[in-house]
Amino acid sequence: MLWPWSSPAPLIALRGPRVLLRLPQMADFEPWYTLRHSSRDFLRPFEPRWTEADLGRRVFVTRVKRAREEAEEGSDYSFFIFLADGQRETLVGGITLSNVRRRAAQFVNLGYWMGQQFAGQGLMSEAVGVSLPFIFDTLDLHRVHAAFLPGNTASRRVLEKNGFAEEGFAEKYLQINGRWEDHVLFGLTKERYEMDRYLRRV
Repeated sequence: MLWPWSSPAPLIALRGPRVLLRLPQMADFEPWYTLRHSSRDFLRPFEPRWTEADLGRRVFVTRVKRAREEAEEGSDYSFFIFLADGQRETLVGGITLSNVRRRAAQFVNLGYWMGQQFAGQGLMSEAVGVSLPFIFDTLDLHRVHAAFLPGNTASRRVLEKNGFAEEGFAEKYLQINGRWEDHVLFGLTKERYEMDRYLRRV
């Protein structure tokens, strides 16, 4: 298996100046529980409805197993985001690359969440930027799709900083906190990503 249970760490590790992205491990349960529990009110307006039961250890074990299986299959990649300070790693949020499509489509959906105490520090902008070479170079995909609630200016800034462009509006697109909500649709193509990367180098 590509992700053996005996392995002490996943084989994928995406690194930036401040952040590290990797698949969840069993040892991440306590930090994950603490961060999600303390950020519940902060996250509630932006996520599907969840309860305290969804923070249970058994649920987390299933999450870890599913993340490894999906990564092995190449269909989804569920990364935890860590603030990497020397040998110390602090969990700050997560990024999910979901529904990888091949053949004529060649795209993936991007989603993310950030713990309340770490929001507004540029960590998510960096984490999304760190994920892009993996998407376009390693996975060799052609497009990334992202969506956010119309009033979520923080998500808009994260995507715009990474070269995404607004592409549309979807009525009642996702069920958020128990309600079907409209979303703004953003996208990034490989061509635009490579042009932005070239311009940063010159």
